[in-house]
Amino acid sequence: MEAVQGKEISFSNQDLRRLIVPLLIEQLLNCTVGLMDSLMVATVGEAAVSAVSLVDCVNILLVQVFAALAAGGAIVAGQYIGCREHRRACHAGRQLTLALAVLSLLVMAAMYALTGFLLNVAFGSITQEVSGYARTYLCIVNASIPFMALYSGGVALFRIMGNSKLSMKVALVMNAVNVGGNALLIFGFGMGVEGVAIPTLISRITAAALILGLLCSQKHVIHFERGMSWRPDWRMIRNIMSVGVPNGVENSLFQLGKILMLSLISSFGTASIAANAIGNNIAMYQILGGQCVGFAMITIISQCVGAGDYEKARYYTKKLVRLGYLTIFAMVAVTTALLPLILWLYNVSDEASAAALRCILLHGGSACLIWPVAFALPNTLRAAGDARFTMFVSVASMWAVRVCCGYLLGAYFGLGVFGVWVAMILDWGVRAPFFVFRYRGTGWEHMSLV
Repeated sequence: MEAVQGKEISFSNQDLRRLIVPLLIEQLLNCTVGLMDSLMVATVGEAAVSAVSLVDCVNILLVQVFAALAAGGAIVAGQYIGCREHRRACHAGRQLTLALAVLSLLVMAAMYALTGFLLNVAFGSITQEVSGYARTYLCIVNASIPFMALYSGGVALFRIMGNSKLSMKVALVMNAVNVGGNALLIFGFGMGVEGVAIPTLISRITAAALILGLLCSQKHVIHFERGMSWRPDWRMIRNIMSVGVPNGVENSLFQLGKILMLSLISSFGTASIAANAIGNNIAMYQILGGQCVGFAMITIISQCVGAGDYEKARYYTKKLVRLGYLTIFAMVAVTTALLPLILWLYNVSDEASAAALRCILLHGGSACLIWPVAFALPNTLRAAGDARFTMFVSVASMWAVRVCCGYLLGAYFGLGVFGVWVAMILDWGVRAPFFVFRYRGTGWEHMSLV
């Protein structure tokens, strides 16, 4: 991958494959681990599946917030790489790591303090059995928050360097520890949700140690040098947060809206909670290719912006959006063909299985039409520094359309969990035109952070 020869940025098809294929494998591993976690915990019972899915919504919120903050630092570093200021890129990486370490410790403390609120208020009307499982799972997984944050920062830095293969290898180790630990503790020692939670903690500690150790190697463009200063550079942190905070606010409010919807779904009964959990796991597979294209877009566009080459930025945006459509179509075709087997493996009630099937089919068809322009395209704007616009559109659409229509369709019109999923698709359809219009303009071309 070339970011040399003056300030010209060029990514050949081979470069794109080297960047995207490892991302695809990494995300496939992550989704598979999530699916296997659900299948393993399903042996404990439907209440355990529901408890893990409830806590995982909060977990996903934290993962996305830290990933968004990490993306802010990575975008600044990527723009420095594009303009060939590698020492400044390293400095941005250090400041990102420092900020994530401090923030994640504060978040972990807050999560332990809010355990009662989550169980008694945020999760809605859940049974005593589900609440007990959720408390156990939450208390163990909360300890992994700082390691998850540091891992997210390291992964973002390697991706922005175009070295997604290395982050894929770390993800492989992390997921192997997770799955192996699940199998050992659940089937070998007969544990319940603890058998899923403990390996999650251990795997995140392992991944954080590996990714930070690799960043100490000076062969990488962004690296940690011996004797370097870890004092806060408030100007650099401000640049990082100018993208990271809007991204974090967007992702956190987005996920909070999903938790609110989950609270609504929990009022429909355990079968609806289980159907939603199954649907979410399969839906992640359907959009997996589009997400990888979105990650690649941040790497490529941030370097183009750093080099001041907006013509190339537009060229690669169009190319990657088309690729996003192709990959989503392929994944939807595969998951649809495997649906009977997947639903059989979950071994839930007929009511939960039927509801999950309807939601998955709706999601797959809609993703083939809307998802890349609703979620991959705005990464071009973020990579250019235009994160506030994407935040405003995403947050407004989420709460005005998904949340309001979710209550209207799910509760008032009695469509249940399917109505909540219909509201999600309506949200996609509303936000997509705003991003297309913004991209076609030129405002985002004047927001470089370096």
